[in-house]
Amino acid sequence: MQAIKVAVDAVIFGYFDKQDLQLLLIKRKIEPFKGGWALPGGLVLDDENLDDAVKRELHEEAGIKPDFLEQLYTFGNVGRDPRNRVVSVAYLGLVNPSYHELFADSDAEDAQWFSVNKLPNLAFDHKTIIDIALKRLRTKIQYQPIGFNLLNEEFPFSDLENLYKTIIGREIDRRNFRKKIMSYGLLNETNNVKKEGSGRPGKLFTFNQEKYEEFEKEGFYFEIK
Repeated sequence: MQAIKVAVDAVIFGYFDKQDLQLLLIKRKIEPFKGGWALPGGLVLDDENLDDAVKRELHEEAGIKPDFLEQLYTFGNVGRDPRNRVVSVAYLGLVNPSYHELFADSDAEDAQWFSVNKLPNLAFDHKTIIDIALKRLRTKIQYQPIGFNLLNEEFPFSDLENLYKTIIGREIDRRNFRKKIMSYGLLNETNNVKKEGSGRPGKLFTFNQEKYEEFEKEGFYFEIK
């Protein structure tokens, strides 16, 4: 008889304006790795769907509800959890931290955002999970407009440029980037502006999610390179 347990782990990325890409971690309240940092997650209940389990764990351990959430990969190496044989279904999620107040509960002692470039030592195989999630995010953001989940509802175009540059990890051709994004017709210009530095105030935009979904049904392919 098998004695394999099923768990979920969530790799949740956030973005603060003009800062590094952020990762949500929780401080464990229980052994193993008590007092150590880890991804939010836990065992799936007997009568629970996977999607419901990861949403429950995120709410219990960090008090958040992601704006974007999808299955990432399944991790099942023997010995990845010193207690039992555990197979974990990992999820990739995106949130705008300014819309979410972290609140640790359940078996989490604390919940904090960390720069992906300055992560603490991590429990279990969570560093491996994070590395795979970062690769997925850096690829996916170039063919699906998921990055808008990390921005404010209204944003200057410079914020979008900085976001892509931060996630992809390299400089981008600003002129070609703007031309490409604007050619899709998915940004709505508002009457609001934002003053940045000594330059002229920049117009604020919103992303037209409904229009994108209509385009997607027609076979539209979003691509940024």
